[in-house]
Amino acid sequence: MAALPNLLSALRLLCVPVLLTLAGFGFGRIFLALLIASLLTDALDGFFARKLKQCSEFGAKLDSWADLLTTLALPFCAWWLRPEVLREESAFLIVGLVFYFAAIAAGFVKFRRLTSYHTLGAKAAASSVAISAVVVFAGGPGWPLRVAMILTLLACTEEIIMTVMLKEWRANVPTLWHALKLRKTII
Repeated sequence: MAALPNLLSALRLLCVPVLLTLAGFGFGRIFLALLIASLLTDALDGFFARKLKQCSEFGAKLDSWADLLTTLALPFCAWWLRPEVLREESAFLIVGLVFYFAAIAAGFVKFRRLTSYHTLGAKAAASSVAISAVVVFAGGPGWPLRVAMILTLLACTEEIIMTVMLKEWRANVPTLWHALKLRKTII
């Protein structure tokens, strides 16, 4: 059992309603501190899973669900805490979210579950979203969200292509190249 990595992902899941509550009541500083802690658990769960050799299908799914629910919460939190940034960056945010949810929808249509690929592109996009979110919620400018949404669009396009071409569900497929290799070994 992958105890520590799964515990970190579960803690991130538990942070979501607390983040929503803090943002809804306007507690921006406490919200930001908890958001940073939540983002750190996202970085650490995968690190510890690999380091402790505790990677598991359950852990990959738990991490993906925690990512999804955190991602769903952030626009609401931004609406309550930084509505001006949300309005200014809405076009980029909408495009990024459409591609994010299209990748999720493709996985559910084909495999009846979150894909949980954890691609290098998705990690880069998630890192840029995390940095952008911290900048925005700390009172900084919204333009870093533009970069994050472009990376999200690219990463999600890769995941959609992977979902279309893979014959069966696989967690932790780092790139489209790896998916192509998997497809050749399955055929």
